[in-house]
Amino acid sequence: MTQKVTTAYFREAKKTGKRITMLTAYDYPMARMVDEAGIDAILVGDSLGNAVLGYESTIPVTMDDMVHHIKAVTRGVKRAMVIGDMPFLSYHVSREESLRNAGRILQEGGAAAVKLEGGREVAGTVRAMVAAGIPVMGHLGLTPQSIHQMGGYKVQGRDEAAAQKLLDDARALQEAGVFAIVLECVPVPLARLLTETLEVATIGIGAGPHCTGQVLVTHDLLGMFMGKSPKFAKRYANLHQEIIRALTTYREEVLGGAFPGPEHGFDMPEEMLEKLY
Repeated sequence: MTQKVTTAYFREAKKTGKRITMLTAYDYPMARMVDEAGIDAILVGDSLGNAVLGYESTIPVTMDDMVHHIKAVTRGVKRAMVIGDMPFLSYHVSREESLRNAGRILQEGGAAAVKLEGGREVAGTVRAMVAAGIPVMGHLGLTPQSIHQMGGYKVQGRDEAAAQKLLDDARALQEAGVFAIVLECVPVPLARLLTETLEVATIGIGAGPHCTGQVLVTHDLLGMFMGKSPKFAKRYANLHQEIIRALTTYREEVLGGAFPGPEHGFDMPEEMLEKLY
């Protein structure tokens, strides 16, 4: 039986210098493919709002949305560790509600851990979740749920005060018990300092090569969307173009009578057909 990736894998990778691979998935077929490719962890991110649900940001994504998609992903995974994002306002109203929502991601969704955004301001909530037996991954730098407050999608930690805040926030999360921290859109030298300073694994997205591991939105990696990709996202395929080509060919074959052909149908004896009236 394939051994599941757990928080212990993250701790061991940090200790030994082994790189961690993480990608997003939001449904069963993609989860199966990501898992079969040997990716260590799957993040069911609230980025599903942009990638799957057609929202302009992650803010409209609800707990019910997250649980629904996490359940689909966990059904398709054998080895990878599944981490479920906690959506906007699911861990801000009260400690009790935060624990209840995090518990849903594990109990109903079947994920092995949760991820939440923020630093010192959420450290108490993180500590309570960890005490309740819920593994927590932190998220610092560009935090999409705070995009209106930040004034757009911008690199974080570029001046001394902002860089110091990131360091302080990372240490607060580590003390609260997170097993890893995502660093998004953080200057490469600062991400390197954080990775060298922290005892927990760092997972970079737009944070350079020195992090313990890397994560990308799979839809960006596969070129599922037209238009400009984020600077930090490398496009390994152009599936948007390939899918449009296949769909267009199907339409043309149906209109032209080329599909379906004899090989796509089922026959019956002619004498049986003659008996029908």
